Amino acid sequence: MPKSVRLNKSTKLILNYVLGAALFIWLTFALYQQIMHQPDLPAAWKHMKESLVQKGVFLLLLVLVLMFANWGLEARKWQLLVQPLEEVPFHRAFGAILSGVSLSVNTPNRMGEYGGRILYLNNRNKLKAIAATIVGSFSQLITTIVFGMIGLIFYINNYAMNEGDHQFVPHFKEKLLLAILPVIIVLVLMLYFRLRIIVVIFEKIPWLRKVKVFIQIIARYSPKELEKLLLLSAIRYVVFTAQYLILLYALGVTFVWWQGFFMINVIYLVMAMVPTIAIAEIGIRGKVSVSFLGLLSANAAGILAATVAIWLINLVLPAVMGSILLLGVKIFKDK
Repeated sequence: MPKSVRLNKSTKLILNYVLGAALFIWLTFALYQQIMHQPDLPAAWKHMKESLVQKGVFLLLLVLVLMFANWGLEARKWQLLVQPLEEVPFHRAFGAILSGVSLSVNTPNRMGEYGGRILYLNNRNKLKAIAATIVGSFSQLITTIVFGMIGLIFYINNYAMNEGDHQFVPHFKEKLLLAILPVIIVLVLMLYFRLRIIVVIFEKIPWLRKVKVFIQIIARYSPKELEKLLLLSAIRYVVFTAQYLILLYALGVTFVWWQGFFMINVIYLVMAMVPTIAIAEIGIRGKVSVSFLGLLSANAAGILAATVAIWLINLVLPAVMGSILLLGVKIFKDK
């Protein structure tokens, strides 16, 4: 085995299990300290328990149903994306999505989801399907940036203030981010609706020409199809944001719902911008969520509990289901 391959594997091992574990422990300790210093912590726990007893069962069932809607929308997107390659029934597309989730939890930034999805396609289409899947991820990223921009404006206007005179004064970094984000949105939208540019770039660069055949699929999508993908991405975004809001409400975290919606937009934007290692992701999610939603509610314990719950329901549970499906992926595909 080449030395470079061994080095890559060693680096991956260090990142995933050593640095990842260290980051997770540090973030968990920081969150523990923050929660233990929360005012009236016993009262907060009591309020959470009472909220779960009163309305928890129905709301948890609703969040579980929305989990299937969330990944069902992603399955529909992927079904449309691979349609130029081969016809994939919805039930197989849904299985591919869950299998992708199961492989993604142990990889940085969930890169493993591509490998899980292409297992359900014919061998001649597997590499081409990766390019198609990236288009779907691109549409979801655009949605996250647009909603995040709206949430960031709310955050800056209401919470980035000068502590001396209590007037709303955005800091330089926040002003810079607000100036950059609209430019990024315009550029990514231009690229999104002109994906053929990427194919042209691959044709111009000699060392990329060999793999051009695998990314040509992205030039086949019409503006109408790309608009449909964006719409599905936006609906999916609203669904998993609604799940988060419902869990926060079920756990007794009280605030005006639309303000919570805007803050969650900022949380998702931050999570999209920060490279994550699988084992440390829940710690990062918890820290970011408490930082932003903590501006709306003092119930840090409830915020953290909702964050862990949404992670378990939307990621861990589908990953378990996907791992079961992977055991019979060949049988499933032959049918």
